[in-house]
Amino acid sequence: MSGNLLGAGAVISCPHGGRATAATTAAGTVLMDGMPVATAAHGYVVTGCRHTVDGVPVPCVSVRWTADGTGVTVGGASVLLDTSAAQCFTAAFVPQGPPVVQAAQRKVTVR
Repeated sequence: MSGNLLGAGAVISCPHGGRATAATTAAGTVLMDGMPVATAAHGYVVTGCRHTVDGVPVPCVSVRWTADGTGVTVGGASVLLDTSAAQCFTAAFVPQGPPVVQAAQRKVTVR
């Protein structure tokens, strides 16, 4: 599996244009360009999603990542790559589609 390693500076959005940002980071974590490397243990919140269904706002509020089992970990949690599986969710935990990763920073190849 290969992909670009995600750091706290990666630009991630929901499928409807809302911005996803890390809500949690681990203390004493591994840094990349001075920012923490993202892991599956980090929580992500979405702000600014304008998704509606039949005129009713149903915004994305969170992103959940699935650890890919690459074997690369930070503090026991799998690192996130731009190819890692993820899903955006509403406040009622309704899946809304995968996030869009617009900027990744480092290439990693796991064999």
